[in-house]
Amino acid sequence: MSGQNRLSWVDTAKGISIILVVMMYCVFNVGQDANGVGFFHYVIAFATPLRMPEFFLISGLFLSQVIDRSWARYADRRVLHYFYFYALWVVIHIGLKIGLTLGQPVLAAQQIAEAVVQPYGVLWFIYLLAVFSAVAKLAHNFRVPHWVVLAFGASLEIPSFSVPQSYLVEQFCHYFVFFYAGYVFAPKIFLLVDWAMEHVRLALVGLAIWATVEAALVFSPALPFWPGFGIYPDHVDLGLAGVPGLRLALAVIGSVALCVTGGLLSKLAAMDWLRWLGEHSLVVYVTFVLPMTYFRAALVKFHLVSNVSLAELAVMVVAIGFSVVVFLTTQRTGRGKWLYERPAWAHIPGTPGSRTHVPAARGSVEAVPAVPAE
Repeated sequence: MSGQNRLSWVDTAKGISIILVVMMYCVFNVGQDANGVGFFHYVIAFATPLRMPEFFLISGLFLSQVIDRSWARYADRRVLHYFYFYALWVVIHIGLKIGLTLGQPVLAAQQIAEAVVQPYGVLWFIYLLAVFSAVAKLAHNFRVPHWVVLAFGASLEIPSFSVPQSYLVEQFCHYFVFFYAGYVFAPKIFLLVDWAMEHVRLALVGLAIWATVEAALVFSPALPFWPGFGIYPDHVDLGLAGVPGLRLALAVIGSVALCVTGGLLSKLAAMDWLRWLGEHSLVVYVTFVLPMTYFRAALVKFHLVSNVSLAELAVMVVAIGFSVVVFLTTQRTGRGKWLYERPAWAHIPGTPGSRTHVPAARGSVEAVPAVPAE
């Protein structure tokens, strides 16, 4: 399969992932506003074991393409790249929501300062991508065997660490293993998706079996040794899917299943919009919380949350749709491109994209364009 086709299914899988992430935040926030539970609460419950692990696993798939680069080139693409968007959108989020809307500029400044060491809001994912990339590079340079790093990551995830006062450490423990697994098992994942795209019927049977088992474990009733499934306006309690060890296995299997799903959907021309959304998932991720917040507030103010499910759907559509419109506007007008594209000054000097970069000679390794890292 060509590299372009591979990128197509990866972007399609990312499209599913970003929809699930936006859905989770919209659903739980609307649930709190309405003090009720809607249809999409159950969708999110089913997807909980794989929702964030999948996003991190996909982010690690192409790490092998760049991990042998010099620290400067690697850090520019895999560390500074994410920190730029994190820092920029932290200022925008906090400035708008706290500085302007609440009229508390001092509190806004304090929270911006705290965001340097404590990942802020939904942007924690971007912060962690930079940290994971740096840790993976260190392990590679010190020639730490893959199995050692994977075992280390699994040992952090299985106990479900909760670290007081350190959201960064807590989320590192939860998700590093999935990012690194994407890097290590990328060749096998690509082969599996290639196979699935050539054997669609067998792949669909496999996905049906996976979905059945996943649903049975997630929605399982209480047992003597483990609490059962529970759903509430602002969270869900998983059934057996939350058992340590089993939770890790379900996250990995579910992430691979979503990759296969992305492969199958990428074969359909009607799903090109999903591929486009995945290709621009970072655009949606950094933007969606703002339209989500203000549209929710409007629904509550005008007492429009009469049907929780419809309100959840409306907030999701507005959150994603507004994000896409803002991005397309910056591309069409040429104004505000720095919101989604790093300017030259935000690159490490001498690296591609910086003002001082000198392109490598034609035919050299450096001249070959790298596969996008996200």
